[in-house]
Formats: sequence, structure tokens, C-alpha cells
Amino acid sequence: MSSCCSPGPSERHEHLPESPQTFTLSVPPRHAAAVHTEVSLPAGTFAMGDPFDEGYPNDGETPVHAVQLSAFSIDTTAVSNAAFAAFVDATGYRTESEVYGTSAVFHLAVQADKADILGTATGTPWWLNVKGADWAHPAGPLSSWQDIPDHPVTQVSHTDALAYCAWAGRALPTEAQWEYAARGGLEQARYPWGNDLHGADGGLVHHCNIWQGTFPTENTCDDGYLTTAPATSYEPNAFGLYQTSGNVWEWCADWFLPKYYKSCLAQGTVTDPPGPTIGRGKVMRGGSYLCHDSYCNRYRLAARSSNSPESASGNLGFRTVSAPA
Repeated sequence: MSSCCSPGPSERHEHLPESPQTFTLSVPPRHAAAVHTEVSLPAGTFAMGDPFDEGYPNDGETPVHAVQLSAFSIDTTAVSNAAFAAFVDATGYRTESEVYGTSAVFHLAVQADKADILGTATGTPWWLNVKGADWAHPAGPLSSWQDIPDHPVTQVSHTDALAYCAWAGRALPTEAQWEYAARGGLEQARYPWGNDLHGADGGLVHHCNIWQGTFPTENTCDDGYLTTAPATSYEPNAFGLYQTSGNVWEWCADWFLPKYYKSCLAQGTVTDPPGPTIGRGKVMRGGSYLCHDSYCNRYRLAARSSNSPESASGNLGFRTVSAPA
């Protein structure tokens, strides 16, 4: 997928076509080194999907269907740069962006010499392929994670997220777990705080980190941020989760198949759905700082998107859940 959401892998591969190594952890899991602030959610049933029918048809946000989930625990925030740095320090792990040598950075955020800007994503010139961009240098080689340790880690692929989970004794949430937790108990609401973007009173209260202005050329930064915000910015939802709308996209465990919800509805209430067995990429949820209703309104709770497992970009991270027993 090439969009404001997250560019596909081809743009960086055309300059460095070699496939990355098969990743293995160099040390055993060190659960105690991974500190996760999480909430425990009881088993429950909820209505999954878009009750407003306002999503993109090809995203498969409908039909709304009943999902029953077993109890689980989930991070209150996306995994931060500091937490990912602890993983890298403990294991020596190299992310796919580091192995490829490049990754995608939004054009207004690049911190790199001109020689390190290798090109643009096809059809979406606001995504630049930047040599030396990776989790530790999210905006390019002149940037550093140490300047934003409390922001969500970005420039991580689905493979990278799974490697972190293996070390931390965690797992990526299923798409159903993610949406159940993200809703915070608000049944069929548009956002974690209700149905109105800026609140029911019509004011300009910013509840999430998304684009303001004219996408993709001018961001007025009325919410205070051009790109990522600290992971605990804005008010959490009723379950205590931060930023399930906006800031960074979050990888889920599931394969993405637009027609999957239809098969779920046909089953009645589905229990702990693992997602389809095949798909055109891995599910991403939550939207990011680049979302704007003039182009991409995927910061709604029901919104779905996807990308290939090896893809990474400056607006894509993850949060984790308790690993299955």
C-alpha cells in the first residue's frame, strides 16, 4: 500500500534490492528487562466494525459483527523508543530498515543530507526514501531516538515487532483485541472519546494527534505536533489506553483480508478470532499523525489498513498484549 498511511516496501528495495537476513534473537528472552504498563481487560463481547458505514469500501470495515473475547492484558501505550532501545541493547537485534539501509520518512520531517534522499514513493511524493532512516534515526541520519525517548518507536516492520515480542514475552494484539481495547467500552462509537472529533460542544479541543491544515503541504500543528507525540499525550480512553486514534499506526497480528468481516458475520458470534489465514498484508490500526479527513480518515476506531510485513515508515509502531498461556 502506498498512501498517507504507510508506503509499501518497493520504494526502498529498488535502491537496495538485497533481501534482509532471517532474523533470530541472539540472546534468550529477558522478560524482566521489558517494562510494560498494561491494563487487564475481562472477557467480554462487543460489536466490531463500522456502524456508520463511512469507511473505504476496500478496507472491509463492515458488516458489524459480534465478537467474544477471552480476558487479556494490553499495553496502555505504544512501545516507546526507550523500551525498544532496551531490547536492542539486550539482543543486538538489527531491524529490517537497518539491514536494507533505507526507510520512509514524511517529506516535512526529513533530517538528512540531500545525498541521503534517494527518491519518492510512487504516487505519493510526500514519502521519501531516506538512506540511514531507521528506528534509532526515525527522521533520517541527522535525527536520534534519544531526543524523543518517550515517543512511540517507529520505522519498525511487523517482523521487528514480533522479534521484540519474543524477547519481552509478549505478543501483538489480534485485530479484535485491539479494537475492543481501543473502544474503551464505548459501544459503536466513532472515536475513543465519542462521536465528535473535537467534542460534543463543537469546540476545538484536540483529542488526538492528526493532521491540521492542508495535506500534505501545510500542517498548522494546532495540536502541537508535526509528527509523533509522546506516547502518553492526550487523555486515555475509559480502559486507560492512550492514543488509539492518531499518532502512529499500530501493527496487529492478523493478516488483512477485506471480506473477512463478512465471513465472521455468517458465523454469528465469533470467539477470539485470529484473523484470516491469508491476506494481502498485515493489519495496521489506529491511524497516525498524517491522517486528515480530506485524504485519509482512518483515525476512526473501526478503520483498518494494511502493509506488507517487511514495510516500515516514520508513522508506524506497535503495542503489545500478554502472550497466550
